[in-house]
Amino acid sequence: MELNGYRIMWLFVFFDLPTETKKDRRNASLFRKNLLKDGFTMMQYSVYVRHCASSESADVHENRIHLLLPPLGKVSLLRITDKQFGNILNFWGKAEVPKAPQPTQLELF
Repeated sequence: MELNGYRIMWLFVFFDLPTETKKDRRNASLFRKNLLKDGFTMMQYSVYVRHCASSESADVHENRIHLLLPPLGKVSLLRITDKQFGNILNFWGKAEVPKAPQPTQLELF
């Protein structure tokens, strides 16, 4: 199968979780740890991103996140194509930060 920038997906998870109580903090921490276990990378403190080889792969990870949802707080998911992801501009202060290298894709045949 040929790599296609419109078929490859990036899955973003945005969340705002309560941290008022010890139980809330534990739930928020567990949610973050589970995102990392599932291959997500922290982009910002409450924004995680994961490369998915296809829309079907993104479906699998969305379903996993649904099972990991903490009892309180807001979690949002956004799926974009690799082409769209390539248009992201990142800034630290006034200086533009280079984009992270694209993950390597294993191609068989």
